[in-house]
Amino acid sequence: MTSTVTPTVGADAAATGSTSVTLTRRPGRWIDGWNPEDSAFWQSEGRPIARRNLGWSIFAEFLGFIIWQLWSIVVVMLPAGGFTFTSSEAFWLISLPSLVGATMRFPYTFAVAKFGGRNWTMISAGLLLIPAILLGIVVGNPETPFGVMLAVAALAGFGGGNFASSMANITYFFPQKEKGWALGLNAAGGNIGTAVAQFAVPIVVTIGAAATLNLSLAGWMWVPFILLAIWGAWRYMDNLGNAKADVAGSAAALREPHLWIMALLYIGTFGSFIGFASVFPKLIADQFPEYSTIQVGGAAITLAFLGALVGSLARPYGGKLADRIGGARVTVGAFSVMALGAFAVIGTMQLQNFWVFLACFLVLFAATGVGNGSTYRMIPSIFAARGIATGALPGTPAGTKIQRKAAASLGLISAIGAYGGFVIPQVLNLSQTTTGAYTAAFYGFIGAYVVLMLVTILVYIVPRKSLAGQRI
Repeated sequence: MTSTVTPTVGADAAATGSTSVTLTRRPGRWIDGWNPEDSAFWQSEGRPIARRNLGWSIFAEFLGFIIWQLWSIVVVMLPAGGFTFTSSEAFWLISLPSLVGATMRFPYTFAVAKFGGRNWTMISAGLLLIPAILLGIVVGNPETPFGVMLAVAALAGFGGGNFASSMANITYFFPQKEKGWALGLNAAGGNIGTAVAQFAVPIVVTIGAAATLNLSLAGWMWVPFILLAIWGAWRYMDNLGNAKADVAGSAAALREPHLWIMALLYIGTFGSFIGFASVFPKLIADQFPEYSTIQVGGAAITLAFLGALVGSLARPYGGKLADRIGGARVTVGAFSVMALGAFAVIGTMQLQNFWVFLACFLVLFAATGVGNGSTYRMIPSIFAARGIATGALPGTPAGTKIQRKAAASLGLISAIGAYGGFVIPQVLNLSQTTTGAYTAAFYGFIGAYVVLMLVTILVYIVPRKSLAGQRI
C-alpha cells in the first residue's frame, strides 16, 4: 500500500512555504519522488527526514570503522597476550584489513541502488558481527596460527566497505549546497570509530584483568552496539526510490579522467589518514615503548587514539571550508601542511622526544582530516561543473545522469583512495626491514604530497573549459 503527499500547485508555492514535491511511500520504508533541491520541500519535510537517516548512517559507519581498525590496536597488545609474531607479520595484520576494505568498497558502492540505503545499512551492519566475534575467539589462544589470524584480520575489511555505501546513500538525501557538511559529518562520524577503538580497547581488556589480558573482549565488546545499529536502521531509516547508480553509469564514471585524478588525491588524504591511524600505535611502540601504554588505575590507555581523533574531527571542517572557498584551495593547503608535518616527524624521531613527536603527528593528522573533507567535497562540484560544461543541467535527463555518475564516483573514489591504508603501513614496513628505520618512508611521503599539491593546482585551481571555468 502506498501513501502520497499531494503538492500545492502554483507560482506561490515556494513563497508560502508549501512544497511542490510529491512523496510516495511504499512498504519497507521506501520513498519515491525525493527532491532536496526544492527549497520549500527541503525546509518543510525534507531536512528532518535527511537528518534522521544521517544520524543512523553515522552510527552504523562508526561501528564499521571500529571493526575495520580493531587490529591496529590489538596487534600492539598481542605480545602481552603471549603471541610472538615478527614486526613484518604485525604490519600485515595491520594493513590487510585496509586492503580488503578498500576492495569491498567497489561492490558496496552499488549496494545502495540495488537494495536501498536502509536495507543495506542493516545488512552491512550485520556482517560486522562476523569479524567481531571471530576476533574475540582467535586472540584468546596464543597458539592460534598466523595464517588464521591473518584470515580473521582480512574479514575486518567488511567494516571498511561500509563507508562507500553510506556516503553514496547520504549524498542523495541532501541538496547540493549542504552536501559538503553532511558528507563531512557522515565521514567524520565513521572516521572517529578508529579513535574510539584505540582508546576503548586497551581499557576494556586490561581493567580488572590483574596480570593478564582479556584480549577476547576486544571483539565481543562491540556485539551489542552492532545489534543496536541493525535495529536503528530497521526502525528509523528510509530507502530512496531515486537512488539509482546503474552499472552503465558507473562504467561511464570510470571513463571520466577526473575520477582517476580525484582517486589519486584521495589516496593522499584519506589513504594517509587511515594508514597513519592504523600504524600509529605500532610506531609509538617501536619508537617510544615506554609511552606505548599508560597505566591509569587498573586500566591501560594509549595516546595513539589522539591521531585518529584529531583527523576525524577536522574532516567536517575541511568540507565546510571547501563549501566557502573551494575544495581545491583547501586541498592544496592540506597537502602543504602534510608535507611539513611529515618533515617535522623525521626530525622528532631523531630527537627522541615523545611529546614533540606526538605534537607533530597530530598536526599531520589534522591536515589529513581537512584534506579528506575538502577532496571529497570536490567530487560533486567537479561533476556539477562537468554538467554545466556539457549542457547537462539539473532537472534534465542528462543532469540526472550526471548526478548518478557523481554518486557512483563518490563510492569508487573512496574505494581507490582507501588502498592508501594498505600502502602506508607496507611502505613503513619496507623502510624498516631494508634500512632499519622509518626515515626513508617519510621522505617518500613528503615527495608524494608535493606532487599531489601541484596536481591539484594545475588541474583544479587554474580555470579550465572542461570544468566551465568553475571554481572547484
